[in-house]
Amino acid sequence: MKIKNSHFRTIWPDAQDNTIIKIIDQRLLPHSFVIEELRSVDDFALAIRDMHVRGAGLIGATAGFAMYGAALAAPKGETNSYFQDTAQRLIATRPTAKNLAWAVERQLAAIGREKDRESRISKSFQVACQIADEDASFCQQIGGHGLELIAAISRKKGGGPVNILTHCNAGWLAFVDYGSATAPIYAAHQAGIKVHVYVDETRPWLQGARLTAWELKEEGVPHTLIADNTGGHLMQHGMVDMVIVGTDRTTYTGDVANKIGTYLKALAAKDNNIPFYVALPSSTFDWEIEDGLRQIPIEERSGDEVNYVTGLTQDKRLETVLVPPEHTRSLNFGFDVTPARLVTALITERGVVAARRDEILRMFPEKTKGIKETG
Repeated sequence: MKIKNSHFRTIWPDAQDNTIIKIIDQRLLPHSFVIEELRSVDDFALAIRDMHVRGAGLIGATAGFAMYGAALAAPKGETNSYFQDTAQRLIATRPTAKNLAWAVERQLAAIGREKDRESRISKSFQVACQIADEDASFCQQIGGHGLELIAAISRKKGGGPVNILTHCNAGWLAFVDYGSATAPIYAAHQAGIKVHVYVDETRPWLQGARLTAWELKEEGVPHTLIADNTGGHLMQHGMVDMVIVGTDRTTYTGDVANKIGTYLKALAAKDNNIPFYVALPSSTFDWEIEDGLRQIPIEERSGDEVNYVTGLTQDKRLETVLVPPEHTRSLNFGFDVTPARLVTALITERGVVAARRDEILRMFPEKTKGIKETG
């Protein structure tokens, strides 16, 4: 996507030295655009854990490059335990995100087939680039399939605008490019369909206010920022035509783990007969978990993220301030689970599919055998 008319991905190898991986430090957006260099496994782990990078696809791509960094730093001699330990360390940084474990396991399999250090380095770099390229391609395809859903609503409304509510940031900043939930919005906007996006602020990290609003502004997409609790009111008054969100892990039965607060939006959409779509590449599916509510691990983060807010002062300084009384205890779950019964459909790179086991497996038949064997 573009930033001030220049194309960027969210992660890329340095053009002169591909042992250096570059990212956009998303903690500083939208007020400061800073490119950070990652050179070691420690750098990658910190970037994932402390949300220099965030979002399902980008976490996966970053983990892929992290394993390449591990190959560069691998000790001589026996390396299997080294790579296994590195893999577990990376997976532990953000336990809810399925793309993270998926990318690490893909790299482990690839590295394990190589016999010497140089071939492991070469193969892991190749696989990391493939993961990133596939993520961007899948999101672009999601955009094409989701475009058809937006276009259908536009036709019913006699040309729109189509009012879309989204939660958190499932935009290109959350992936390598295009985004999942935003990809259909960008595709519709580029096709000349009138769209308007209600952007949830998304406490406590404010990914909607900081990131989604910034993305949409850069792309020229009409949008309005709202407090997290406003969406139900808008739906009750006919101001929302559809909801599109992303996901960090989705079961093969259609249960969806996404940013905390997504479940409440799904309930409001169901009560008001508004379609609720979840956009995801297939790398976000968990083919081993059947019951999302019981089995998806939900990350609990520091309460400081709830208690403190960072913003730009009138004299253009970034400042962090305490909101509640000092020493207030805060509970900070990063995600919640939306049951499949509340999901109208999933938008994947292969098409739009009902959030049901039979339909999902019909779209991804290659996964059927493994699921029958494991459960």
